[in-house]
Amino acid sequence: MKIVLKNLTKVFSKNKGKGEVIAVNDMDIEIPDGKLVGLLGPSGCGKSTTLFMISGLQFPTSGQIYFGDVDVTKLAPEKRGIGLVFQNYALYPHMTVEQNIMFPLQNQRIPKAIAKEKALAAAKLVQLENMLDRKPAEMSGGQQQRVAIARALVKEPNVLLLDEPLSNLDARLRLQTREEIRRIQRETGVTTVFVTHDQEEAMSISDIIVVMKLGVVQQMDEPQKVYDDPKNLFVAQFLGTPPINTFNGVIKDGKVYIGNEAIMDTTLEDQDVYIGIRPEGAIVSNDGILTLKLEQLEVMGRDISIIAKNDASIKPTIRFIVDAETKIEGTEIKVDLKPNKVFLFNKETEERLYEKEVSEEQGE
Repeated sequence: MKIVLKNLTKVFSKNKGKGEVIAVNDMDIEIPDGKLVGLLGPSGCGKSTTLFMISGLQFPTSGQIYFGDVDVTKLAPEKRGIGLVFQNYALYPHMTVEQNIMFPLQNQRIPKAIAKEKALAAAKLVQLENMLDRKPAEMSGGQQQRVAIARALVKEPNVLLLDEPLSNLDARLRLQTREEIRRIQRETGVTTVFVTHDQEEAMSISDIIVVMKLGVVQQMDEPQKVYDDPKNLFVAQFLGTPPINTFNGVIKDGKVYIGNEAIMDTTLEDQDVYIGIRPEGAIVSNDGILTLKLEQLEVMGRDISIIAKNDASIKPTIRFIVDAETKIEGTEIKVDLKPNKVFLFNKETEERLYEKEVSEEQGE
């Protein structure tokens, strides 16, 4: 089921009517049929509000929501054909796994024999068919989350909505459960919207990510494309572990400078810029173009993390990742930069700057 959000806006009134908060601002996106789409951003960016509007738990201040060609903007949740999984699982503690999964079907007055059959099929999908007689207290957090997913899927929804479903799990369980979510989504083919503030989660399982900030969509595309081609400084800084290194820079006479060091040629006009360099964008070289003051080395198996300083860096320290076989000596190192890992941003708008195309005649 394709989901279309047209100029979707949600405004909340502050306490005692003192002003308004725009939680989602003129959101205009299309979620393709059968895809897993991650809504990604920091706390307060509007991602959960967007999910709740898709579900019908909240209604938009303005704009429309379409499931396929049907306008569902004002429909109640139970009439939208959705499955919703909350952060806290919301399982009934006095019921068994089977009873929890069957509960939505009982509300629909599905005959018990058919409901049990559907519940078993859903339990098999989440690999819990041997735990049907257990109660939630007897299960791990990851298993409880899978029960919640099975309960959402047993109704055979057109759309599956997941509100930060992994945030209550420890690191190992998060990894296992996100892999399960990806597997289940692929097997069912149900259009899925997944809310998270964890960029690693979003990038690892999503077909498409929607990066949000203060209620506004910053960029929407395949995860790797967003990482490789960020549209603004916020997106570049939000995606990536370790985060992108940022510098104050300047463009002058066709060259980009960090401090007094020219790091690359450019076709852009003279201006002050922010320069972003991905951690994997450095190559240690005796003749390198950028000089760094070495602070610390961290050997991490196959990689070395270089922690260093540069006067133009926006943060106190910067970090580059290089191959563990790289020889690094002394307290000062020089690095060359991979051009596709260096991004330039307008100092005022923080929008990405792209090189101007030079025609053959200009080149001559």
